[in-house]
Amino acid sequence: MRAFSILPGEPLPTDDLQQIVITEDVKAGEHRIRKGHRLSDADAGFLAAIDRPVHAVVLEPGDVHEDDAAAWLAKAVAGPNLEIRGPKFSRYNLIAETKGVVHVDADALLAVNRLPGMAIFTLADRTVVVPGKIVAGVKVTPVAVDEATLREAERMAMAARPMIRLEAFQPLRVAVINTERPDWRVRDKFEAAVRQKIGWYGGTVTGFSDIPPEVDAIAAEIARLADAGADLVLAAGGSTIDPLDPTLLALPKAGAELTRHGAPADPGSMFWLAYRGDVPIFNLASCSMFSKTTVADVVLPWIMTGERVVPETMAALGHGGLLDRDMTHRFPPYGQERNTEADAD
Repeated sequence: MRAFSILPGEPLPTDDLQQIVITEDVKAGEHRIRKGHRLSDADAGFLAAIDRPVHAVVLEPGDVHEDDAAAWLAKAVAGPNLEIRGPKFSRYNLIAETKGVVHVDADALLAVNRLPGMAIFTLADRTVVVPGKIVAGVKVTPVAVDEATLREAERMAMAARPMIRLEAFQPLRVAVINTERPDWRVRDKFEAAVRQKIGWYGGTVTGFSDIPPEVDAIAAEIARLADAGADLVLAAGGSTIDPLDPTLLALPKAGAELTRHGAPADPGSMFWLAYRGDVPIFNLASCSMFSKTTVADVVLPWIMTGERVVPETMAALGHGGLLDRDMTHRFPPYGQERNTEADAD
């Protein structure tokens, strides 16, 4: 593209007005035009009313206007469950269509943003969102970019396809084993809290099993629940710092294998996760039974999308693992069903 000034009464460098883009906010007579505006025949009155130099560029072969470039790029980076909406001020937004967990390929995002003019900005990887939440914004910073650069950005994004995706929650069947004997008031509060959390994800709590703190009894119940179709088993009670804790000893007897014992995060550092086949099992420590801001509430959304959580994923919790209630982006927005920010945008 080539910069020039539109001068009062002077001829334009091209007869094709679509190739001319205004690069400043300007008022001429009764006409107001924002920077980035591409001229058309409807702007004849604006051109006739110009009484001072107006900054502009003329697009040359190979240039792609910012609106078209952003639309092109948005299609390349958007994965499942994301609606592309725009442009507004030459920006396209990717909007969550469902509840779920956002996944961002950070390496691919960095590579694309290193290219001249590319600007893709997202929520943090693994953020939990509700429908209507803006997950990412896509635009180019100049009023036009070279098509070759745009194609290179598209190639990088498609190689990581999808570069930005939203994994929806699944209606999992969740069973709970309890090896403690709390009084009825604590028990009722606990059951209500668990049902509320699981229900928010669209899952169902199939039942609460009161099991004595005995290895064989716990192992048999884990096996029974998994064989009966439970998609997730939660284990309440016990002591995770005790190597002789009956629930921990029951895991191998039930055919389960520990993925991680202890998490690099707090509160909830004594979290453990195991799998019996494809069925995840994890503990609800005392701090996570009622709180909504522990490591259990970071890991649970992943599992509720059907993800198999591996040791490397658990180890990565340490970056940002000093949890507190102000870190709202780390925790599910329990109680919220829809975000209206995109609708108001």
